Amino acid sequence: MYTRDELRWNGWGLRRRGFDLKGRDAAVWSFVAETLGLDALPETPPRRLAEITLPTSRLEASLLATLREVVGSERVRTDDYERAFHALGKSYPDLVRLRSGDLSSAPDAVVYPEASGEVLAVLQACAERRVAVVPYGGGSSVVGGVEGRPGEGHTGCVSLDLTRMNQLLQLDTTSRTATFQAGVYGPDLERALGKRGYTLGHFPQSFEFSTLGGWIAARGAGQQSNRYGAADHWLVAAELVAPSGAWRTLAVPHSAAGPNLNELVAGSEGTLGVITEATVRVHETPEARDVRAYLFRSFAAGAAAIRRIVQAELPVAMMRLSDADESQFFGTFRALLEPPGATRAAAERGLAVAGFGEGRCALLLGLEGDAPNVRHAKRMTAWLCAREGGLPVGTGPGESWEVRRFTTPYLRDPLLDRGVGIDTLETATSWSNLRRLYEAVRTALRGALGPRAAILAHISHSYPDGASLYFTFLFAQERGDELAQWQRVKDAASEAILAAGGTISHHHGVGRDHKRWFDEEKGPLAVAMLRAAKASLDPEDVLNPGKLI
Repeated sequence: MYTRDELRWNGWGLRRRGFDLKGRDAAVWSFVAETLGLDALPETPPRRLAEITLPTSRLEASLLATLREVVGSERVRTDDYERAFHALGKSYPDLVRLRSGDLSSAPDAVVYPEASGEVLAVLQACAERRVAVVPYGGGSSVVGGVEGRPGEGHTGCVSLDLTRMNQLLQLDTTSRTATFQAGVYGPDLERALGKRGYTLGHFPQSFEFSTLGGWIAARGAGQQSNRYGAADHWLVAAELVAPSGAWRTLAVPHSAAGPNLNELVAGSEGTLGVITEATVRVHETPEARDVRAYLFRSFAAGAAAIRRIVQAELPVAMMRLSDADESQFFGTFRALLEPPGATRAAAERGLAVAGFGEGRCALLLGLEGDAPNVRHAKRMTAWLCAREGGLPVGTGPGESWEVRRFTTPYLRDPLLDRGVGIDTLETATSWSNLRRLYEAVRTALRGALGPRAAILAHISHSYPDGASLYFTFLFAQERGDELAQWQRVKDAASEAILAAGGTISHHHGVGRDHKRWFDEEKGPLAVAMLRAAKASLDPEDVLNPGKLI
């Protein structure tokens, strides 16, 4: 568990850490400027908190007194740092606002409960006074999911920080399930399981600074989801607390007693109750691991290899295929940080002669499990990659990726310090529609961003019937008009996704940013059904207003 003052209130991660450019700063920033067609990068530092005046708290003194009675005075915080930290999440527009000093969404107070009973008492006290409550874990939402903005008719907003609810409550080694309080951070969860020889296997890029409850609430998927599944797969049961009371799902492997209410829990985004406990499926710590890379002459060939592998039901943990632009961008970036020697330079020349030069696509393929299964999967995946023209290039790229997979988000802050915007979006569709969706989103992004941008994409998660596409785009910010620029890009990409038959989100969630397209994707009757469930659980509509539904 981290103390809040260890973390950046307007950026990513620990204050004491950053992205290590290995002393190659000048070369890196020159490469970024050249990629975006700029002569030089401007200096665009963020405002300091000391320079910003926060809105006056709207909470009545009587409510603050009640909250202090419930959880204790030391766990009700109204200081500027806590309110600023809980104002927004980590989306691009969130960071633009935080860096500019826009703290209009700062909650009026931050409350740290330590038990489900305290959560219920806080919710009921706030509902009685029409004060919005925003559940908060790691705050890593990239879709506006934790913004501390009250809804219409609310008299204020409280951020309910669950990170003190972080205990392992039970490990059932016979059933291979574990029950945790939902505010546990990813590293703490894995340490608690690892001491006993188990793992959940859920490792999103935000792993270090996100929580179990947040993963479930956003219906998240980790990088090894091919083996361990997304949140809706490994969730066994949960306890949620709403203003109307607490409700639970049953810890059984399968039930035909009506609809599976876990499907309402996963992806509920704090609107149907605060997730306070969760029982999850766990696995023995894998005996063997292997991450290696293959090169393909085209994105289509690499995608075909992934499809063959996943449809063959081989026990892979992760497959990540970068398109040509992403492969080239990160290949160049890696070479800047780790300049190639004579051997690697010669290998590059040989690859170009063999047809794996410009336009090549890199696949990272990870295997985990007992040693015999990993050996078998290594042979079979190599054969299936070869059928699509894949060339094995060893474990080096995989080892490099593993070193940086949780540190890459630290690069966003120095990019923003230099007037460079960076954002991501993700979607999913069937294999038969994947190419159409890929081209549609790329075209929409290019049209909205113009020439001063780099558009990168990869397949991040795969299934027998389809896959997800994950887009990263870097662009020169329109200074003074950053949010309008972003909204223009978001609108174009989201409309293209729906028109081309994709989902508005594969694993980031809905929040505020996707709500308009969520309504269109689900349809009016389905949205009305969810609103009816919310009205029953949260009649005063105080739970995370403006998100999802």
